[in-house]
Amino acid sequence: NDAGQQMEILGESVSARYFELIDKEYEFPKDGYQGEYIIDIAQNILEKFGNNISKRDPRFRTNAEKSIFEKIKSSLDKLGINFDQFTNEKTFYKTGAIEQLLADLKSKDLIYEKDGATWFQATAVGRKQDRVYIKSSGQPTYRLPDTAYHRDKINRGFDLIVNVFGADHTDSYPDVLAALAALGFKTDHIRILLYQFVTLLRGGEKIKMSTRKGDFVTLDNLMNETSPDVVRYFFIMRSMNSHLDFDLDLAKDQSNNNPVFYLQYAYARICNIIKHGMNTNYKINKNFDPNLLSHKDEIKLIRQLVYFPEIMEIALKNLEPHGIANYLQELATQFHKFYGKCRVITENKRLSQARLGLVSSVRIVLSSGLSILGITDPEKM
Repeated sequence: NDAGQQMEILGESVSARYFELIDKEYEFPKDGYQGEYIIDIAQNILEKFGNNISKRDPRFRTNAEKSIFEKIKSSLDKLGINFDQFTNEKTFYKTGAIEQLLADLKSKDLIYEKDGATWFQATAVGRKQDRVYIKSSGQPTYRLPDTAYHRDKINRGFDLIVNVFGADHTDSYPDVLAALAALGFKTDHIRILLYQFVTLLRGGEKIKMSTRKGDFVTLDNLMNETSPDVVRYFFIMRSMNSHLDFDLDLAKDQSNNNPVFYLQYAYARICNIIKHGMNTNYKINKNFDPNLLSHKDEIKLIRQLVYFPEIMEIALKNLEPHGIANYLQELATQFHKFYGKCRVITENKRLSQARLGLVSSVRIVLSSGLSILGITDPEKM
C-alpha cells in the first residue's frame, strides 16, 4: 500500500525531521510517525540531495517509501520468504484501473454519491451495508484498490489465489469478493486466510507498541535476538484462528522447553546415533527385519511415522502449516521416549540394524518436515 493518506503523513513526517536536521522551522504533522527510522531517512535525504529542498518536495515521500520497502524485502529474505512479484497500489491509479473499476460498477448501478463521498452499493449484492469507496476528503478507502488488485489477479489467470490477511480484514474482504462477483468474476478459487494478531512477551509482560510513536519491534529485531528459524517456527506453530503470544524468553531458551531447539536437538541426536553406528560397522541396512521392533515405544514411534503423509494432505487441503509443526513435536517426543528406553547400538547386530533403520526413518521425516516449514536441520548442536 503506497498510496493514500498514510503515505502522505509519512512523507510529511520525514520532511519535518529533515528541516529539524538543518535547523529550520518545521511543523510536525498531527498523527505523524515519530520513530528513529524517520530521522534516519531524513538524514539520508540530506546527505543525498543537500539542504535546499522545499517542504512539499515529493522526494520526502518517495525516498521514505523506497527505504522502508527495501528493509521489508531484506527482512523477508532473511526469513526465507521470497516473492516473484510485488505490486504497488499506485499502479492501479496510474494505469486507470481504479477509474475503470468505478465505471464498470457504476454501469451496474452499484456506485452512488452521498454526503460528498462515493459509495459502493454493497447491499444490492447481498452485503449488510453499503461501503465508502472514496471519502468526502477525496481519499480512497482500502476496499477500492483492493478490489482493483483482485480483479487484476483474476485476469492474470491463476487457478488458485491465496490471500493471507490479518484479522482486521474480516469485514472488508467479503465486500471485495461481492464487487468482483457483481462484475461477473468467479471467486470460488480465491482462498482467504485470516490470521489473528501476535503479542510479544518479555519477562511475562506484554510489549506495548505504537507505529505512530515509533515504539515497535521489527522482524529484524526478532531475528537478531533469536534466529530466523525460531521466528519462522513460532509464527507457524499456531493455527491462524489462534492468538499467538510470542514469548521472547522462551524463543531464546536453549533447552527442550524451546520447541525449535527440541526438534533440532532430536535431529542432531539421530545424526550422532547413525554416525556412531557407522563407526562400529553397523551400517544402515534397508533390508532389516521389522519384526525385531516389538518394544512398545518402537511401535508408538512407527505409528507416528505412518501419520506423516496424512498430516501433509491435511495441511495442504487447509493451507495451514501448524499441523506439520504439531506433528513434528509429537514425533520428536516419541523419539526421545524410544531413545530413553531402547538402546540403538547393542551387541545384537540384527536388532541394532533394525533400530538404526527406524531412527533413520525418523531422521528422513524430521528433515522433510523441517524443510517444508523452512527450518534448518543441523547435524550437530
